[in-house]
Amino acid sequence: MGEVEQAALRHGWQIESFPVAGDFRLLALHRASAEPKRRVYLSTGIHGDEPAGPLAVRQLIEENMWPADTELFLCPCLNPAGFALNSREDERGRDLNRDYKHLETDEIRAHVAWLARQPMFDVTFCLHEDWEARGFYLYELNPEKRPSHAERVIAEVARVCPIDPSPEIDGRPARGGIIHPELDPLKRPQWPEAFWLVQHKTRLSYTLEAPSDFPMTTRVAALVTAVRAALASV
Repeated sequence: MGEVEQAALRHGWQIESFPVAGDFRLLALHRASAEPKRRVYLSTGIHGDEPAGPLAVRQLIEENMWPADTELFLCPCLNPAGFALNSREDERGRDLNRDYKHLETDEIRAHVAWLARQPMFDVTFCLHEDWEARGFYLYELNPEKRPSHAERVIAEVARVCPIDPSPEIDGRPARGGIIHPELDPLKRPQWPEAFWLVQHKTRLSYTLEAPSDFPMTTRVAALVTAVRAALASV
Protein backbone atom coordinates (compact mmCIF):
# COMPACT_ATOMS: atom_id res chain seq x y z
CA MET A 1 0.00 0.00 0.00
CA GLY A 2 3.03 2.29 0.04
CA GLU A 3 2.53 3.15 -3.62
CA VAL A 4 -1.08 4.12 -2.91
CA GLU A 5 -0.02 6.44 -0.09
CA GLN A 6 2.66 8.06 -2.24
CA ALA A 7 0.28 8.61 -5.14
CA ALA A 8 -2.40 9.97 -2.82
CA LEU A 9 0.02 12.45 -1.26
CA ARG A 10 1.20 13.61 -4.69
CA HIS A 11 -2.38 14.39 -5.67
CA GLY A 12 -3.45 16.18 -2.50
CA TRP A 13 -5.39 13.50 -0.65
CA GLN A 14 -5.59 13.62 3.14
CA ILE A 15 -4.60 10.32 4.77
CA GLU A 16 -5.67 8.80 8.08
CA SER A 17 -4.11 5.63 9.45
CA PHE A 18 -5.41 3.20 12.08
CA PRO A 19 -3.32 0.38 13.59
CA VAL A 20 -4.97 -3.06 13.41
CA ALA A 21 -3.81 -6.70 13.46
CA GLY A 22 -0.32 -6.30 14.82
CA ASP A 23 1.86 -4.18 12.57
CA PHE A 24 -0.80 -3.62 9.92
CA ARG A 25 -2.70 -0.37 9.36
CA LEU A 26 -6.00 0.63 7.82
CA LEU A 27 -5.78 3.62 5.51
CA ALA A 28 -8.62 6.08 4.92
CA LEU A 29 -8.19 8.71 2.20
CA HIS A 30 -10.13 11.94 1.63
CA ARG A 31 -10.07 14.15 -1.45
CA ALA A 32 -11.83 17.45 -0.92
CA SER A 33 -13.57 19.56 -3.55
CA ALA A 34 -14.00 23.34 -3.48
CA GLU A 35 -17.68 23.11 -4.38
CA PRO A 36 -18.75 19.48 -4.06
CA LYS A 37 -22.02 18.50 -5.71
CA ARG A 38 -21.76 14.91 -4.52
CA ARG A 39 -19.92 12.78 -2.01
CA VAL A 40 -18.68 9.37 -3.11
CA TYR A 41 -17.16 6.53 -1.10
CA LEU A 42 -15.04 3.68 -2.49
CA SER A 43 -13.47 0.70 -0.77
CA THR A 44 -11.68 -2.49 -1.67
CA GLY A 45 -9.33 -5.17 -0.37
CA ILE A 46 -11.66 -6.57 2.28
CA HIS A 47 -10.93 -10.02 0.85
CA GLY A 48 -7.16 -10.36 0.72
CA ASP A 49 -7.15 -12.81 -2.21
CA GLU A 50 -8.89 -10.32 -4.53
CA PRO A 51 -5.99 -8.10 -5.66
CA ALA A 52 -7.69 -6.51 -8.67
CA GLY A 53 -9.60 -4.07 -6.44
CA PRO A 54 -6.56 -2.54 -4.70
CA LEU A 55 -4.73 -2.41 -8.05
CA ALA A 56 -7.70 -0.66 -9.66
CA VAL A 57 -7.83 1.88 -6.84
CA ARG A 58 -4.10 2.49 -7.18
CA GLN A 59 -4.54 3.14 -10.89
CA LEU A 60 -7.44 5.52 -10.30
CA ILE A 61 -5.46 7.49 -7.73
CA GLU A 62 -2.34 7.63 -9.91
CA GLU A 63 -4.27 8.77 -12.99
CA ASN A 64 -6.10 11.42 -10.92
CA MET A 65 -9.00 11.82 -13.35
CA TRP A 66 -11.73 12.37 -10.76
CA PRO A 67 -14.67 14.72 -11.41
CA ALA A 68 -13.73 18.14 -10.03
CA ASP A 69 -17.08 18.61 -8.29
CA THR A 70 -16.92 15.31 -6.35
CA GLU A 71 -15.70 14.86 -2.78
CA LEU A 72 -14.15 11.44 -2.39
CA PHE A 73 -13.65 9.08 0.55
CA LEU A 74 -11.60 5.94 -0.10
CA CYS A 75 -10.39 2.90 1.82
CA PRO A 76 -7.79 1.14 -0.38
CA CYS A 77 -7.30 -2.09 1.59
CA LEU A 78 -9.67 -3.09 4.38
CA ASN A 79 -7.95 -6.41 5.10
CA PRO A 80 -4.20 -5.66 5.10
CA ALA A 81 -3.28 -8.87 6.95
CA GLY A 82 -5.29 -11.00 4.52
CA PHE A 83 -3.82 -9.12 1.57
CA ALA A 84 -0.30 -9.93 2.77
CA LEU A 85 -1.30 -13.60 3.15
CA ASN A 86 -3.25 -13.75 -0.15
CA SER A 87 -6.17 -14.96 1.97
CA ARG A 88 -9.86 -14.12 1.74
CA GLU A 89 -10.01 -13.99 5.53
CA ASP A 90 -7.88 -12.09 8.03
CA GLU A 91 -4.94 -13.65 9.88
CA ARG A 92 -7.36 -15.40 12.27
CA GLY A 93 -9.52 -16.92 9.53
CA ARG A 94 -12.42 -14.45 9.79
CA ASP A 95 -14.30 -13.10 6.79
CA LEU A 96 -14.33 -9.36 7.51
CA ASN A 97 -17.08 -8.77 4.97
CA ARG A 98 -19.52 -10.67 7.18
CA ASP A 99 -18.82 -8.65 10.35
CA TYR A 100 -20.68 -5.38 9.77
CA LYS A 101 -23.62 -6.40 11.95
CA HIS A 102 -21.81 -7.75 15.02
CA LEU A 103 -18.50 -5.80 14.75
CA GLU A 104 -16.35 -8.51 16.30
CA THR A 105 -13.07 -7.72 14.52
CA ASP A 106 -10.65 -4.86 15.17
CA GLU A 107 -10.52 -3.97 11.48
CA ILE A 108 -14.27 -3.56 11.08
CA ARG A 109 -14.72 -1.74 14.38
CA ALA A 110 -12.02 0.75 13.29
CA HIS A 111 -13.57 1.06 9.84
CA VAL A 112 -17.10 1.65 11.13
CA ALA A 113 -15.84 4.20 13.68
CA TRP A 114 -14.16 6.11 10.83
CA LEU A 115 -17.26 5.88 8.63
CA ALA A 116 -19.45 7.18 11.45
CA ARG A 117 -17.41 10.42 11.49
CA GLN A 118 -17.94 11.04 7.77
CA PRO A 119 -20.91 12.79 6.12
CA MET A 120 -23.60 10.94 4.24
CA PHE A 121 -22.57 9.67 0.81
CA ASP A 122 -24.55 10.08 -2.39
CA VAL A 123 -23.31 6.73 -3.66
CA THR A 124 -20.84 4.05 -2.52
CA PHE A 125 -18.77 1.47 -4.39
CA CYS A 126 -17.19 -1.70 -3.01
CA LEU A 127 -14.69 -3.33 -5.40
CA HIS A 128 -14.41 -7.12 -5.37
CA GLU A 129 -13.58 -10.23 -7.40
CA ASP A 130 -15.48 -13.51 -7.75
CA TRP A 131 -13.64 -16.76 -8.45
CA GLU A 132 -16.78 -18.44 -9.81
CA ALA A 133 -18.02 -15.66 -12.08
CA ARG A 134 -18.29 -16.11 -15.84
CA GLY A 135 -17.76 -12.38 -16.32
CA PHE A 136 -18.22 -9.02 -14.59
CA TYR A 137 -21.38 -8.38 -12.60
CA LEU A 138 -22.63 -6.04 -9.90
CA TYR A 139 -24.98 -5.78 -6.94
CA GLU A 140 -27.19 -2.71 -6.64
CA LEU A 141 -28.72 -1.69 -3.30
CA ASN A 142 -31.24 1.03 -4.10
CA PRO A 143 -34.10 0.96 -1.58
CA GLU A 144 -35.57 4.31 -2.64
CA LYS A 145 -35.47 3.50 -6.37
CA ARG A 146 -33.17 6.39 -7.15
CA PRO A 147 -31.82 6.79 -10.71
CA SER A 148 -29.72 3.72 -11.31
CA HIS A 149 -26.19 3.65 -12.71
CA ALA A 150 -26.16 -0.12 -13.14
CA GLU A 151 -27.01 -0.41 -16.83
CA ARG A 152 -24.52 2.28 -17.82
CA VAL A 153 -21.80 0.55 -15.82
CA ILE A 154 -22.57 -2.80 -17.44
CA ALA A 155 -22.57 -1.27 -20.93
CA GLU A 156 -19.21 0.42 -20.42
CA VAL A 157 -17.55 -2.57 -18.75
CA ALA A 158 -18.70 -4.82 -21.61
CA ARG A 159 -16.22 -2.93 -23.82
CA VAL A 160 -13.27 -4.26 -21.80
CA CYS A 161 -14.55 -7.42 -20.07
CA PRO A 162 -17.33 -9.96 -20.71
CA ILE A 163 -20.47 -9.65 -18.58
CA ASP A 164 -21.72 -12.70 -16.69
CA PRO A 165 -24.93 -13.72 -18.52
CA SER A 166 -26.09 -16.20 -15.87
CA PRO A 167 -29.76 -15.96 -14.74
CA GLU A 168 -28.55 -16.79 -11.24
CA ILE A 169 -25.29 -15.60 -9.69
CA ASP A 170 -24.12 -16.47 -6.18
CA GLY A 171 -27.54 -17.99 -5.50
CA ARG A 172 -29.43 -14.81 -6.42
CA PRO A 173 -31.50 -13.93 -9.51
CA ALA A 174 -29.50 -11.87 -12.00
CA ARG A 175 -30.34 -10.11 -15.22
CA GLY A 176 -27.68 -8.85 -17.59
CA GLY A 177 -25.06 -8.95 -14.85
CA ILE A 178 -27.17 -6.96 -12.37
CA ILE A 179 -28.33 -8.35 -9.01
CA HIS A 180 -30.74 -6.70 -6.57
CA PRO A 181 -30.25 -8.55 -3.26
CA GLU A 182 -32.54 -8.79 -0.23
CA LEU A 183 -32.83 -5.44 1.60
CA ASP A 184 -34.66 -6.49 4.77
CA PRO A 185 -32.09 -6.30 7.62
CA LEU A 186 -34.02 -8.91 9.61
CA LYS A 187 -33.35 -11.44 6.85
CA ARG A 188 -29.61 -10.82 6.85
CA PRO A 189 -27.93 -12.57 9.82
CA GLN A 190 -24.53 -11.36 8.59
CA TRP A 191 -23.98 -7.95 7.05
CA PRO A 192 -21.39 -7.20 4.36
CA GLU A 193 -19.95 -3.72 4.10
CA ALA A 194 -22.36 -2.64 1.37
CA PHE A 195 -25.36 -3.59 3.48
CA TRP A 196 -24.08 -1.58 6.47
CA LEU A 197 -23.48 1.37 4.18
CA VAL A 198 -27.02 1.38 2.80
CA GLN A 199 -28.42 1.18 6.33
CA HIS A 200 -26.30 4.00 7.76
CA LYS A 201 -24.42 6.15 5.20
CA THR A 202 -26.10 6.06 1.78
CA ARG A 203 -29.24 5.05 -0.07
CA LEU A 204 -27.43 3.86 -3.18
CA SER A 205 -24.64 1.31 -3.07
CA TYR A 206 -22.87 -0.84 -5.66
CA THR A 207 -20.69 -3.90 -5.21
CA LEU A 208 -18.57 -4.42 -8.33
CA GLU A 209 -17.38 -7.96 -9.06
CA ALA A 210 -14.58 -8.72 -11.50
CA PRO A 211 -14.15 -12.35 -12.71
CA SER A 212 -11.03 -13.81 -11.09
CA ASP A 213 -10.38 -16.39 -13.83
CA PHE A 214 -9.69 -13.61 -16.32
CA PRO A 215 -6.25 -11.97 -16.73
CA MET A 216 -5.34 -9.38 -14.12
CA THR A 217 -5.25 -6.62 -16.71
CA THR A 218 -8.84 -7.41 -17.71
CA ARG A 219 -10.05 -7.52 -14.10
CA VAL A 220 -8.41 -4.21 -13.24
CA ALA A 221 -9.73 -2.62 -16.43
CA ALA A 222 -13.25 -3.83 -15.60
CA LEU A 223 -13.20 -2.26 -12.13
CA VAL A 224 -11.57 0.99 -13.27
CA THR A 225 -14.08 1.30 -16.12
CA ALA A 226 -17.00 0.57 -13.79
CA VAL A 227 -15.98 3.30 -11.35
CA ARG A 228 -15.40 5.83 -14.10
CA ALA A 229 -18.72 5.04 -15.77
CA ALA A 230 -20.61 5.37 -12.52
CA LEU A 231 -18.93 8.65 -11.56
CA ALA A 232 -19.73 10.07 -15.00
CA SER A 233 -23.43 9.40 -14.44
CA VAL A 234 -23.77 10.33 -10.74
